[in-house]
Amino acid sequence: MDKKIVFFGTPEFAVSILEGLINEGFSVTAAFTQTDKPKGRGNRVQMSPVKEYALEHGIPVYQPKTLRDAEVLDGIEAMRPDMIVVAAYGKIFPQRLLDIPVYGCINVHGSLLPSYRGAAPVQRSIINGETQTGVTIMRMDAGCDTGDMIAKAGMPIPEDMNCGELFCEMGRVGSALLNETIPRIFDGTAEYEPQDGEAATYSPKIEKSELSLDFNKPAKQLHDLIRGVYPLLVCGCVQHGAKGARGLRIAKTVVCEGEGEPGTVIKADPKSGDLIVACGEGALNIRELIPEGKQKMSSADYIRGRQISEADILGTI
Repeated sequence: MDKKIVFFGTPEFAVSILEGLINEGFSVTAAFTQTDKPKGRGNRVQMSPVKEYALEHGIPVYQPKTLRDAEVLDGIEAMRPDMIVVAAYGKIFPQRLLDIPVYGCINVHGSLLPSYRGAAPVQRSIINGETQTGVTIMRMDAGCDTGDMIAKAGMPIPEDMNCGELFCEMGRVGSALLNETIPRIFDGTAEYEPQDGEAATYSPKIEKSELSLDFNKPAKQLHDLIRGVYPLLVCGCVQHGAKGARGLRIAKTVVCEGEGEPGTVIKADPKSGDLIVACGEGALNIRELIPEGKQKMSSADYIRGRQISEADILGTI
């Protein structure tokens, strides 16, 4: 296809969208992504997933610190894109940028708009215990995910799915939906549906303060929080036991029955790996965790190492 697409995106989810465009034969002439950032235990500077993929496929990469710089906008205008496709880029588009492509700036958003506008729709949908979500293809305007909708696809959220897994599935669904939609935009047959602003809900980014586990809350609420941020972020608590206090981060849980003082370890079985903690309502069976200063391990290994015992207390950070 001869029409030129410039792509904006940063994380793995965006790679799925970019890869789909390439595989479908669309002409992606440039990729914009966030600047390289230090990550991991060694705090080493790393490229974004989109940058890695684009470089591997010979696509020129641009990493401006801001999209409001006149030279940056002049450069994008000089590319003469017919369309800009956006997937989890991470920066607000100024009006001048929105006006550049002939066919508009088209966003792949991880919710069924107007629900869950904002920065963290995938995470917030899980945290809020939703059982259904989806992807929306929309034409961007100056607002925050307020533009006209062009296409939607729904999908379930299984009760044990974490946000990393949901992002993967959304990438697959969103890529297919986008590839079906772009030709209709180009040939003028796409239909644009305004959003109902009164029905809108918002999904602000996850704050660090939200990641501390309070076992006075219902087990289901904690389970949804843990899986709603993992593996991008990890919820944590403090273990109080015979060996003193140590930090624990919780990677995977199952809601189960159990009674006891909230935060109390009511079962620690090395054979089954059951590490059950009483909550304000019900209990959580912790299946995978990350002890302070250690790598992720199964609860069974943690119990077998005599690192936790029944009657230990898990409290807030």
